Amino acid sequence: MPLSRLKARIRPPDIVAAVDLGSNSFHMVVGRVSHGDFQVLDRIKEMVRLAAGLDDEGNLMDASCQRALECLERFGQRLRDMPRGSVRVVGTNTLRNARNPHTFLRAAEGVLGHPIEIVSGVEEARLVYLGVAHSLAEDGSRRLVVDIGGGSTELVIGVRFEPELMESLCLGCVSVSRRYFPKQRYDEASMARAEQAVLQEIEPVQARYRHSGWAQAVGTSGTIQTVQAVIRERGWSDGPITADALEKLRRAVLKAGNAERLRFDSLGNERRPVFAGGVLVLHGLFRALGIDRMSVADGALREGVLYDLLGRIRFEDTRDRTVRALGARYHVDRQQAERVTATALALLEQVAEAWNLDLEAEQWLRWAAQLHEIGLDISHVNYHRHGEYIARNADMAGFSRQDQSIIAALIRNHRRKLSDTRFSDLGPGRALLVRRLTILLRLSVVLHRGRHAGELPAFSLSVSDNEIDLRLPEYWFTAHPLTQADLEEEVRRLAALDVKLHFGAC
Repeated sequence: MPLSRLKARIRPPDIVAAVDLGSNSFHMVVGRVSHGDFQVLDRIKEMVRLAAGLDDEGNLMDASCQRALECLERFGQRLRDMPRGSVRVVGTNTLRNARNPHTFLRAAEGVLGHPIEIVSGVEEARLVYLGVAHSLAEDGSRRLVVDIGGGSTELVIGVRFEPELMESLCLGCVSVSRRYFPKQRYDEASMARAEQAVLQEIEPVQARYRHSGWAQAVGTSGTIQTVQAVIRERGWSDGPITADALEKLRRAVLKAGNAERLRFDSLGNERRPVFAGGVLVLHGLFRALGIDRMSVADGALREGVLYDLLGRIRFEDTRDRTVRALGARYHVDRQQAERVTATALALLEQVAEAWNLDLEAEQWLRWAAQLHEIGLDISHVNYHRHGEYIARNADMAGFSRQDQSIIAALIRNHRRKLSDTRFSDLGPGRALLVRRLTILLRLSVVLHRGRHAGELPAFSLSVSDNEIDLRLPEYWFTAHPLTQADLEEEVRRLAALDVKLHFGAC
C-alpha cells in the first residue's frame, strides 16, 4: 500500500511544538520527543486579547491583527525552521467566529512558517481534556474538566484519556467582560445581568452534566489558574477552588467597583480588564453544575495538541478512528469503501511524484474514499451532496475545519458534473491539490461502479500536464462494457476541468 511506503520515508521528528491561538492569549510549547512522551524545552505565553479586537459586526480589526502578528513573528523565530509535520497550530473561538479571518490567517501562516488549523468547539474540548488527562495522576476516576477561555468555555466529562461528554459554550472572560462591563465597572445590576446570561448559556447542558456525574472537578488555563492564585493570596483556600472562596471573590470584585481597583498581587495588569467576566463564568458553572470544589491542572489545550500530534507521528491517528465511526454511523458499505480506497491509493502511488502528492494528500484521499457514500444513508438521490454536508458539518474528532472542507469537497465532486469554481473556496494553495485528488477518487469510483468483489487487474496511470492516461488489459474492457461507457462519460466530465482523459488497453 502507498501509505506504508510513504511512512517509511518519514523520519519522526526529535522536536515537536504546539501553538494555541486563543481568544485571550497565544501559547507556544516546544518539546523533545523521548520514549513516546515529550520533555518541555520552551514555553511562551503572550496576552493578545484577539477577541477584544472584534468590531460589532464580528470582523477582526487591524490593530488586534497587528498585535497578534507581532506575537507570532516572535513565535516564528523558534518555529520557522522546524520541519513540516513537527508543528501543529490551532485557532479557537475568535478565529472560528470571525467574519474575515482569511487575510489574518495567510499573514500568520507566513510569519510562523506552518499551517494554522481552525478547530471546532467540540474538538477544542477534546484536546483540552487530552492535555489535562496527561498532566494528572491516573486513578481511573470520572472527572469533569473545565477550561474558561477568552471567547468560549469547554466542559468535558471523561475517564482516563477518553472523553465521554463534550461541550463548548459561548462564554469567555473576554466576551462576558466586553458585553456586560464595557467600561470595566461593576455594580449589582451589571453583575446580575452577566450572571443571568451565564446561567442561561449553561442551562441547555446543565441536566445532562449533572446526571452524568463525576468524582473530581478539574479546571485549567489562565482564568481558573488566576482565580486559584487570588483566593490563595487572600487566604480563602489553601488548595482547590471552593464554592465558598469563589463567592468571597465575587463579592470582592463587586466591592472593588471597577477593574482598576482589583488590587490582587496575583492578578496581572493584562488580565485585570477581563478578570470579572472570568470569575462570573466560573461562579455560574459552580452554581449550575453543583461544583463544591475544583482542583487546577497544569495541562491544557497546547499540551493536548502536542499529545495528539505525537499520536499522528506514531501513526495512531484519532482521525482514523473518527472516519471508521462515521462510516459505521451512516451504514457505509465497508467492502465497497475498501475497494474504492485501495484503488484510489494505488492510482495515487503511480502519480505521486509527478503531482507532488505527499502523505497528507494521501490521508485526505483515503478518508474521502472511505466516506464517499455516507450520504446514501439519507437519500440515494444526490447522495454526494448529502455526504458533503455531513463531512463539512459533523463534529469529527481530530479534524480541523480545513480538513473537513477538503474531505467534503472530495465527496461532493466524486461523481456527476464538475466545475473548477467548486474548488475556489479552498484557497489557491489547496485548490489544485484537491482537484487532482478528486480525479483519482472519481476514476476509482468509476472502476468499481459495478461493486464486484473481484480485484482489478494490473493497471497503469500516467500524467503529463493536463493529460491523464489510464491503461487496463484489453480482456477486462471486453468483459466490462458498462465501465468502458462510464469512462467515456468521465472523459466529458473531466473536460470541464480542462483535463484530457485517455484510456485504453495496455
